[in-house]
Amino acid sequence: MDSGQLQQFRVLLENMKQEIVSDVEQTISEMTDHQFNTPDITDRATLESDRSFELRLRSREQHLLEKINEAIVRIDNGTYGICEDCEEEIGLKRLEARPVATHCIDCKIKQEQREKNAGR
Repeated sequence: MDSGQLQQFRVLLENMKQEIVSDVEQTISEMTDHQFNTPDITDRATLESDRSFELRLRSREQHLLEKINEAIVRIDNGTYGICEDCEEEIGLKRLEARPVATHCIDCKIKQEQREKNAGR
């Protein structure tokens, strides 16, 4: 992968990171601004359910944020786009679809098959 492509992935990852941070800030703002003194028990339950769902989403985004930061580190240390298992290049199409990928498609399929078989 050439330096221009690496720079494009860095920009993509930084944009993803900024979007997540912005979403988190918005959620925090909304949750602190919201009044939960709703007299109707059904409305309160709905608000709590919505809040719980929002927090689960943010938790998933936190996990993605960690992967984004790890991908940026890999760009910096020259290992971005290299499969962690077979050490071959990860296909450009795969990285475009999932910029935080750490495995080539073949190794990822093998990993998922092992996980599936271990669950039996």
